Amino acid sequence: MLETIGKYEVIRKLGEGATSEVYLCRDPFKNREVAVKVVFEDRLTATTGGALTKKLFITEASLAGKLQHPHVVEIFDAVVGDDLSYIVMEFVDGGTLEKFCDPAGLLPIDKVVEIIFKCTRALDFAHKQGVTHRDIKPANILLTGETDIKITDFGAALMASGDQTQVAGIGSPAYMSPEQIKEHPLNHQTDIYSLGVVMYQLLTGHLPFQASNNFSMMYQIANVEPPLPSSYRREIPLAVDKIVRKAMQKEQERRYQSWGEFSFDLAEAFRSEHLSNRTDEVADSEKFSTLRGMPFFSEFSDAELWEVLRISSWENLRANTTIMQDGDPGDFFCLLASGEVKVTKRKKLLNVLTPGECFGEMAYLSRTGNERTADVATMSDSRIIRIKAEDLDRASDVCRHRFDRAFMGILVERLTLANTRLTSV
Repeated sequence: MLETIGKYEVIRKLGEGATSEVYLCRDPFKNREVAVKVVFEDRLTATTGGALTKKLFITEASLAGKLQHPHVVEIFDAVVGDDLSYIVMEFVDGGTLEKFCDPAGLLPIDKVVEIIFKCTRALDFAHKQGVTHRDIKPANILLTGETDIKITDFGAALMASGDQTQVAGIGSPAYMSPEQIKEHPLNHQTDIYSLGVVMYQLLTGHLPFQASNNFSMMYQIANVEPPLPSSYRREIPLAVDKIVRKAMQKEQERRYQSWGEFSFDLAEAFRSEHLSNRTDEVADSEKFSTLRGMPFFSEFSDAELWEVLRISSWENLRANTTIMQDGDPGDFFCLLASGEVKVTKRKKLLNVLTPGECFGEMAYLSRTGNERTADVATMSDSRIIRIKAEDLDRASDVCRHRFDRAFMGILVERLTLANTRLTSV
């Protein structure tokens, strides 16, 4: 076995495919573990298939540093050498979704919806960068934790920029869209179809089409309607059936037109009584949709919103619950996701806040003598987003900058309102 790959120290071999092998390595300069995909040299120079292997390698290598999203495996580096060609990427300590595609090992329906939602956000991000994956399947989606995912293997990706020609025959037949099989021009909707197939398989443990050979599979994809997921698993709600069916429509005009539409329906399905029957837990899909709909976060990118999710805690509070007290240390601030809260000083009402507004930020912004100057309590059952100052301090520079800009906008708005009141007296 190799001991080093370039500057990377080999720890162990992770796996091997038809054209490459992957090693877990240590980056001595960044002191982190990385996955290094080494392409077999004989595959690059082979008379049959060598040109395609080289094209796929170059495509994936060209994305180094470009697809930076919490749900996309990041490519750090790529090296093309006379004896060794390899790609260095983020190491994800978790398996693929393949193990959850068996009827005996299915995930709960709400977890599947959550996972697919995160996939839609990652693929929407890629689409906005001009990238269509073209090979979405369970083997290319890594799971870490309960529902966190990372999409990998962009070797087959189609780029919107440059003079790249579309190559036929790329992708896995069972997950190909009808237009991919017919070798028609492709756009992001081919990935929408493929993700629909992945969702179908995660829900049921079955592919939508059963075939003994690729020709039969491709014929069915182009001409046959699959049974609804609920025909395999009766507890699947109608809303989820409809989402899968729409994602897998054969005609592009009847399929989801955008990733946003797909994401929205998934979030709505999660909120339905069939799936959101937990008492206190708030799903990431619901959190993300809530943040995206708040004016405070209008300038935040998807990646920055996922970062906000990771540094925040969400609480469902009953009416008349005290959140902050005058004189307490101001080591956190809050945003109101739902409900109403009141701000009082010595029992005198100062303000009533509604969903989307923040409070407690002045103690965070002042940084000196950061004590609360008022009491804050819920007026009705409310959902609170709490962010500790120390956690925001550890966030990325871009994320902190977004918060600073949002806080500045609020302060300007409040000063303008105060001036208006003064001039009208």
